[in-house]
Amino acid sequence: MDLELTDEQRMIQDVARDFAEKELRPIAGIIDREARFPRETVRRMGELGLMGICVPEAWGGSGGDAVGYTVAVEEVSRGCASHGVIMSVNNSLYCAPVWERGTDEQKRRFLAPFASGAKLGCFSLTEPEAGSDATNQHTRAEREGEIYVLNGRKIFVTNGREAHAALVFAQTDPDGAHHGISAFLVEKGTPGFTVVKTEEKLGIRASDTAEFLFENCRVPVADRLGDEGEGFKIALGSLDGGRIGIAAQAVGIAVAAYDASLAYARERKSFGVPIGEHQMVQWMLADMATAIEAARLLTRRAAFLEDRGLPFGPEASMAKLFASEMAMRVTTDAIQVHGGYGFITEYPVERHFRDAKITQLYEGTSQIQKLVIARHLLGGQAQAA
Repeated sequence: MDLELTDEQRMIQDVARDFAEKELRPIAGIIDREARFPRETVRRMGELGLMGICVPEAWGGSGGDAVGYTVAVEEVSRGCASHGVIMSVNNSLYCAPVWERGTDEQKRRFLAPFASGAKLGCFSLTEPEAGSDATNQHTRAEREGEIYVLNGRKIFVTNGREAHAALVFAQTDPDGAHHGISAFLVEKGTPGFTVVKTEEKLGIRASDTAEFLFENCRVPVADRLGDEGEGFKIALGSLDGGRIGIAAQAVGIAVAAYDASLAYARERKSFGVPIGEHQMVQWMLADMATAIEAARLLTRRAAFLEDRGLPFGPEASMAKLFASEMAMRVTTDAIQVHGGYGFITEYPVERHFRDAKITQLYEGTSQIQKLVIARHLLGGQAQAA
């Protein structure tokens, strides 16, 4: 594994860092308080080539690689975690499976405008009774000739309210367990497809999290992604890549909290000296920096394997597990470094703390990541997502 970024990856990093510093950091606190979806800056991410980094240019993307993608997600999340997850979902959970499994016609309709940032996609797997146990799908897709009729409910859909299309997973064979799940590309505005709720959240408040209802929603067979019964395989493959993106998001959040803590430790005085001269604060800063670097390396290693076409699922789970747990520790310590000021909204570390928590939950909780890793070590196949 080459630890040095290539010229192309460094260029992506520079573009993402400059964008985050100039356009995201100044508004991050505002859109968090207002829980306002940032349409203008999301559109700007598309213009900069950040919404389909690994998709070939012929299909609207930037033609980059997974390492460059993780670098970009980290930098964007450092500026604003909400933008980081909007970007990650569109790249990893929507564009990647359509690029890998879509027909040319599907790529024309459901990939090119999304990879370019002209449209936004989302990933709809979770249900009230199908979270960590993703095989327990209650949404049904019954085939009637050249049409599937979808009925069911989906929850916790990131980008769901704002997205123009959704990758939806539904049971096509109730007796087939995980082999009975299929994937569908469903356009917003399709009759029977309704956004019934947008959640109020603890963190990443500027990204929307929606609930979908499907009532006799008719989807053409031509809009099924992959073969019938391949949905669970598509979902797990998408989540492996998505976990790398969330690990990168966690690193970016932690870096933002660390940066704020380092600056505060140099400026804030206690007992006549900057608090950074006190050994206890120094230890916290040292632990933060070390943990961030370790998480970054795990994340890039998983991306490195993906770029080379090698198995990377367990490594993605390791990266997400370590990075998300690290982000919570770092943001907690960042509040501690700030003392009472860390608990008020005037300072950004309380937002970083709130944003970090979700990285332990979505795209597989920390407990599920441990299960995936352990089953790999023991030679089994993890079925939980």
